[in-house]
Amino acid sequence: MKVVIFAGGIGTRISEESYLKPKPMIEIGEKPILWHLMKIFEAQGFNDFIICVGYKSYVIKEYFLNYYVYNSDVTVNLLTNSFEVHRSNTEKFRVTLVDTGVNTRTAGRLKRARHYIGNEEFMLTYGDGLADVNLAQLINYHHEHGKIATVTAVQPAGRFGLLGIEDDARVSNFKEKTLGDGGWINGGFFVLKPEVFDYLPENSDSLMWEDDPLEKLSQDNQLVAYRHHGFWQCMDAMRDKAILEQLWMSGQAKWKLWE
Repeated sequence: MKVVIFAGGIGTRISEESYLKPKPMIEIGEKPILWHLMKIFEAQGFNDFIICVGYKSYVIKEYFLNYYVYNSDVTVNLLTNSFEVHRSNTEKFRVTLVDTGVNTRTAGRLKRARHYIGNEEFMLTYGDGLADVNLAQLINYHHEHGKIATVTAVQPAGRFGLLGIEDDARVSNFKEKTLGDGGWINGGFFVLKPEVFDYLPENSDSLMWEDDPLEKLSQDNQLVAYRHHGFWQCMDAMRDKAILEQLWMSGQAKWKLWE
């Protein structure tokens, strides 16, 4: 199953660093948060990634194009303009980088990646949120309910939009970016059937995935929530980066599901 990651936004609320690089490339423990996120999937058997890039896309492209060299011991012969790799410490990632535009909103980014996704189920998440989600359980939950879309619901401090979740897990309403009260919110880590593209207009560049598409899916009884009771933390601002950095450096990074 392919994993689609939104990584094209400007990240204005963490502009202290995002003016230099895309937000998913801001580092936690000397590794981009995007790397941490991909390792969560790789550790659970998913290594085929489609990354929707936009703002300063060259930074992400250069990172992956040079990843093998960055993570190896090398000898460089300047006279012959050649190099030799001695020891490699790389990943099993297969990465497709899709340039979805600088100003394109999230629904448009997903629409532009459709060609690379194909006519199959896939996962989708944001490039700035880490969690210890059990992906096998999430996917089984998605299949058990048989809906087009499953969203992972989490319960952080109340400063995000709320999900209205019924007793049978249906999402009865989807309200993003309202004042939260500690209820269940959109934590990303979606599982989606290809029919989800029926909810994206031909030109979706000005649409947010979190607005019309998810609202219509919930209205059509095609969106269910998988309640995740474990760790979840987004990197929305510098204070969030500090939290993640402290957890990583202290050996308490609960999202580290790999050795």
